Amino acid sequence: MPLLRDDDPGSSFYELLVNSPPRYSRSSFAAGPPAAPAPASLPVGYPVPHGTTILAIRFHGGVLMAGDRQATEGFQVAGRRLDKVFRADQHSAIAIAGAAGPAIELARLFQIELEHYEKLEGDVLSCEGKANKLAQMVRGNLPMAFQGLVVVPIFGGYDLKRREGRIFKYDVTGGRYEEIEYYAVGSGGKDARDTMKQLYRRDLPEAQALKVAVEALYNAAEEDVGTGGPDLIRGIYPTVKIITEAGVRDLEEARVAETCRAIIETRRETS
Repeated sequence: MPLLRDDDPGSSFYELLVNSPPRYSRSSFAAGPPAAPAPASLPVGYPVPHGTTILAIRFHGGVLMAGDRQATEGFQVAGRRLDKVFRADQHSAIAIAGAAGPAIELARLFQIELEHYEKLEGDVLSCEGKANKLAQMVRGNLPMAFQGLVVVPIFGGYDLKRREGRIFKYDVTGGRYEEIEYYAVGSGGKDARDTMKQLYRRDLPEAQALKVAVEALYNAAEEDVGTGGPDLIRGIYPTVKIITEAGVRDLEEARVAETCRAIIETRRETS
C-alpha cells in the first residue's frame, strides 16, 4: 500500500485546492491571461453586495430552510432575486448570509466537496461530518472576514442514522453550534428569531412550519431595511427548501406565494 505524502489531501477537494492551487501553462494564455487575483485588501467603503436574512426551522419529519431574495450595497438594493438557499447534497442544504460573492462561492465549493468525497470514498459523509467540513471552510474564509467579507451560513440536514432533521449555525471563526429548534441570521436575523420564538412549537407539520418561516421573514423585512419582503407586483417570494428522509426539494413558488398572500390579507384585516 503506497504511503501518503504529508500534504496529500485525501478525499477532500477543499484541501486539494488549498494545498495545490491551479497553475497556468503558457498554452492556457492563448485565449487571454487569467483573471487578476483579488487585492490583498479592499478600499474602505468599497460596495460589496450582501445577502441578508436566512433561517432554518425544524418540523415533524425534517428541516425547512428559507431566505429572502434581496441583496444590498450599503443603502442601495443590489439585487431583488438572489437565491440564498442551496442544495448541498441529497439530504442537506446550506443557506448563506454576508458578502454575496464569497458566500455563493463557499456554497458551491461545499457542494463540490461533498460530491468529491462521495466519488472517492464510495459513501456519503454523515450529517455531523458535513457540518464539521463546512466549519473548516468557514474558518478558511477568516482572512477575508477581517477585510469585511464576512460569510455566515446555516447548515440543515436530515440525519439518516438518527432519523431526524438537524440545524447547525456558525460564527466567522468557523465555530459550529447545533440548534435543536430554529435559527436565523443576517441583518434581519434577530427580528426573525423573535417571531419564531413566539410561534414555534415542537413537531410542527410542514404547512405550519412554512407559515412560521414566512411570518418571520415578513417581520424581518418590516424592521430591517436590508431584508426584502414578498413583492406581489414583481412576483418575488422567499426561497424555501424542504429537507426530509426523501431528500431535498424546492417548495413550489405558488405555495409560498399563497402563504404570503394569506399573511398579508390577515394583517390587512386586523390593522
